[in-house]
Amino acid sequence: MEIDKWWRRWSLLALLMIVGAAEASDVTYDGRSLLIGGQRKLLFSGSIHYPRSTPQMWPSLIAKAKEGGIDVIQTYVFWNVHEPQPGQYDFCGRYDLVRFIKEVQAQGLYVTLRIGPYIESEWTYGGFPFWLHDVPGIVFRTDNEPFKFYMQNFTTKIVDLMKSEGLYAPQGGPIILSQIENEYQNIQKAFGPDASRYVRWAAEMAVGLQTGVPWGMCKQTDAPDPVINTCNGMRCGETFTGPNSPNKPSLWTENWTSFYQVYGGLPYIRSAEDIAFHVTLFIARNGSYVNYYMYHGGTNLGRTSSAYVITGYYDQAPLDEYGLLRQPKWGHLKDLHAAIKSCSSTLLEGAPKNFSLGQLQEGYVFEEEKGGCVAFLINNNAVNNVTVQFRNRSYELLPKSISILPDCENVNFNTANVNTVSNKRIVTPVQNFSSADAWEQFQEGVPNLDETSFKANSLLEHMNTTKDKSDYLWYTLRFENNLSCNEPTLSIHSAAHVAHAFVNDKYIGGAHGNHDVKSFTLELPVTLNEGLNNISILSAMVGLPDSGAFLERRFAGLTSVQIQCSEKEFYDLTNSTWGYQVGLAGEQLQVYKERNNGDEVQWSQLGDVNNQKLTWYKTTFEAPEGDCPVAWDLSSMGKGEVWVNGESIGRYWILFHDANGNPSQALYHVPRSFLKASGNVLVVMEEAGGNPLGVSLTTVSVSTSHQHSSNLSFPSAT
Repeated sequence: MEIDKWWRRWSLLALLMIVGAAEASDVTYDGRSLLIGGQRKLLFSGSIHYPRSTPQMWPSLIAKAKEGGIDVIQTYVFWNVHEPQPGQYDFCGRYDLVRFIKEVQAQGLYVTLRIGPYIESEWTYGGFPFWLHDVPGIVFRTDNEPFKFYMQNFTTKIVDLMKSEGLYAPQGGPIILSQIENEYQNIQKAFGPDASRYVRWAAEMAVGLQTGVPWGMCKQTDAPDPVINTCNGMRCGETFTGPNSPNKPSLWTENWTSFYQVYGGLPYIRSAEDIAFHVTLFIARNGSYVNYYMYHGGTNLGRTSSAYVITGYYDQAPLDEYGLLRQPKWGHLKDLHAAIKSCSSTLLEGAPKNFSLGQLQEGYVFEEEKGGCVAFLINNNAVNNVTVQFRNRSYELLPKSISILPDCENVNFNTANVNTVSNKRIVTPVQNFSSADAWEQFQEGVPNLDETSFKANSLLEHMNTTKDKSDYLWYTLRFENNLSCNEPTLSIHSAAHVAHAFVNDKYIGGAHGNHDVKSFTLELPVTLNEGLNNISILSAMVGLPDSGAFLERRFAGLTSVQIQCSEKEFYDLTNSTWGYQVGLAGEQLQVYKERNNGDEVQWSQLGDVNNQKLTWYKTTFEAPEGDCPVAWDLSSMGKGEVWVNGESIGRYWILFHDANGNPSQALYHVPRSFLKASGNVLVVMEEAGGNPLGVSLTTVSVSTSHQHSSNLSFPSAT
């Protein structure tokens, strides 16, 4: 029976793909919109990033987007996962870009492919593979020959892959638009005259690949012809200065449905009404393509998030981290899309004009010679209802709202009038692990100078030393105590994210920075033995930086270490002989793998869990019944990383509280495809002293519980 079901689904997908392949369409543009097969298109797009979910989730996510009125799925291309080493490529599993695009095609939607290959996207190192850092003479994102060589190589690799699979629209595929570079204007001044040369080169290189579809550059007002300059932000109807040529359409490539969240930060809640207002305003002002960033954010699995960014990504999007509808956002936008599409022909073909309706009120009309007419009546007053006169009729406008009149007479949608019922996330505990017998542990050792891999007479930069193979770097030295004071202080200055200090194998304290402050200092009282002492400092990164000019020059790690008795008496250890060890022993042994490396890893019974540092914990569990999303509640833990059946589900940092005294994230998503029916293995690397006995397995669902507070009576015309 299962084989029959699989065969029917495969046959249907194959049929849809064959049908799609037969419908080759040229894609061009004019000053109003993209033209597909010669027809102007008003398009709503949603960002869904294939590595932030799983192939098993893709069909449902795409189907929910389509049901919500989305026409296009937009995704970045993630260079670092596809080319982990120069010339070695990976397009398997979550990285199967072709499979993702073909799933979009099978469901009848278009694709926008943002190749970049710099993407930012709160993705570690902005999507660059770290090996790029070590190319001799390289300077990222400027008129630099080594960088341009590798950028062109990868861009060409992706374009050739898409062509070989017939995925561009002129081949019958779904890709209608591509992007080269990403928000370059944010850093352009830093590179002087080289920047303009680089922009021109990038545009010419991309266009020269002859994809048959247009290219865009977002936040790039000087995008060279024929590349389209596009807008990113929350209010592009207000902020976008427009296309840099009258022959280019007005496109919005990132309408932020929320904002990314960092450890220590609160979620950004953007209302459905606010999104709808600004989408409608953009359309009223001649916009013809709006992409929601993100429509589904997903999960930063493994070590993929950038500096300080939490594992859950854009959880407040219309589809939340788990792929569940977030109401009323999803439903209100669906209603908006339907209202605008009902009059899209007139919007695309009619002559536009705008006029004042009051001090804070204005109107936009699109009118065709053959009689079609669409009006947008806008109230920019955020406090009061306002009655306006339009074509000898009165219309009451809600505060900060736009009414859509698809026939210039009757209102069919108002952006502030939400008719979708809100829902609420329900987290249901399935199993707790409060019994010590359920756990095993593996204790990390603290290395001394003789046990390290290599030595240097200075403090080495963290990222260049680890090569992004681990978050962790041990700095160790041997110090002979000849200080006169009895109460010395160990002073450590770090430009990494976290530091833990050990003296003679004893933990003496730690500290961390935050997303907005790029360095921090530890001042720790220390007890020293007479004679030789071992000092070991564990430096940690929580993702690599993802933005800014000269990314290849960034510095992280320890910058100074001193032992102080007083302002006048101190011992500067900065340029002493330091030993280095990249990563933790448990990482090197891959203790999170089920095979467990034979006899190399000796798991033991759970010991004292109170304030235990650098400890790996392991337990087994059964997959919850049903198909609800699954998550681990790690509220009792401290900081670290978690694996299920050898798959990392991301970093956690419970101890980093937000302004309300709560962890920025306590639930950690386990994609169902990571699970077996039974005998699943959970491994947790606890860095900071959390208690595994408080961990629980949960399922996540949503329930319609109450009407949205702004569900008001519909304003009528009189």
